[in-house]
Amino acid sequence: MATYPASQPGAQRHTLSVLVENRPGVLARVSGLFARRSFNIDSLTVSPTERKDISRITVTAHVDQAPLEQIIKQLNKLLHVLKIVELDPTTTVERELVLIKVSANAQNRSDVLELVRMFRAHVVDVNTETLTIESTGSQDKIDALMNLLEHYGVVELVRSGAVAVTRGPKALSEKVIGSEITQR
Repeated sequence: MATYPASQPGAQRHTLSVLVENRPGVLARVSGLFARRSFNIDSLTVSPTERKDISRITVTAHVDQAPLEQIIKQLNKLLHVLKIVELDPTTTVERELVLIKVSANAQNRSDVLELVRMFRAHVVDVNTETLTIESTGSQDKIDALMNLLEHYGVVELVRSGAVAVTRGPKALSEKVIGSEITQR
């Protein structure tokens, strides 16, 4: 399996962390902005934060710097978007989760289990014909595991997309003042 392709020549992978008010329709507006600008989203995850009123959207996309700046400016104009940060890979912890169902018969099962151990992954389901493997890690680690497991036959694959947080003691939501931001 190949890594995410660049959507344009020279485009680089960027990760945006977008804090939004936890309201219906916000995700549709954020993802719709990327679609209107004809940018493909490589991964998109949404989850609650440490504050009940705020959700975090993590978006990864291959895009040139100038169009990315335009997207960020337009995201800032959207209703219920509170904060947008482009995450620097050198100061960010980024992980993905993958579940891979792989063919594993009597002849190759021990080889597959050895790969699972090498990657510090976990077998979460066993069948006479397959193993379901759970792994978390960087995009590169997940890609490497998937590339090695392809040889055995990947039956099914589910990948969460990136979640990311900056290193250090501060939270991104500290920069968002209370709920008075609900009116723009």
